[in-house]
Formats: sequence, C-alpha cells, structure tokens
Amino acid sequence: METKSLSLSKSDFKLLKEHLEKSNMSAYNKEKLREELKAATIYSEDELPLDVVCLKSEARIANVKTGKEFTFKLVMPEEANIKVQKVSVFAPIGIALFGYRTGDSINWEMPDGIQEFKILEVNRL
Repeated sequence: METKSLSLSKSDFKLLKEHLEKSNMSAYNKEKLREELKAATIYSEDELPLDVVCLKSEARIANVKTGKEFTFKLVMPEEANIKVQKVSVFAPIGIALFGYRTGDSINWEMPDGIQEFKILEVNRL
C-alpha cells in the first residue's frame, strides 16, 4: 500500500497534535500518527483541498476486507452521535481518516485489530 502524506488545515493539525500528546491510543496508532504529522502538508483553512477528510466533513468509506461501506460526518466529541452518523474526530476511525483524501487507503488499528479502509468520497459541509 502506498503511503500518502496527510493534508491538514492549521487548526486540524493543532487538534491532532494536542490529542496525540494526551491520548490513550495504541502504541501502533500513536507511532503512525506521530510519523504522519511529521510529514503532513499544512494548509491555511481556505486553501485545504475539498476532498480532504477534516473536521465537519462527510466521508464515505469502505472496509477493504469486507467491502462494507459507511458514511459519517466528523465532529467534535460533544457533537458525536452514531445514530445520526456523527463520529468524533477522536474515535479510532476519525483519527485514522483525518487528513487523507478521496481514493486513499489507510491501515489503522481498531478495537478488533488492524483494518484497511478506502476513502470513496469526501464532502465538505
């Protein structure tokens, strides 16, 4: 799988960097996120490409192994509500996809092991 660098707005970069320092993510995910942040391309808020998964964007993804598709909006934890497809940016899937673009595939450790997801579509809301 090809490794792509993250594309992040300045505020999203800051959000992820602060979360990395105080989170209880697995060692695998912490190291992966640390490396991704080092290589990230940082944009001003209005220059971030429209197909990047970011705060308040809606993403349609597929689990590569099962083919199952999911659509959800990334929100701050206090707005999260899985019943209406709103997922916290700090949930494992939220952090995994943050900064990636339509067409990218991501490996991330989830509660049930390392999973691969492909981003099918991103909409900025």
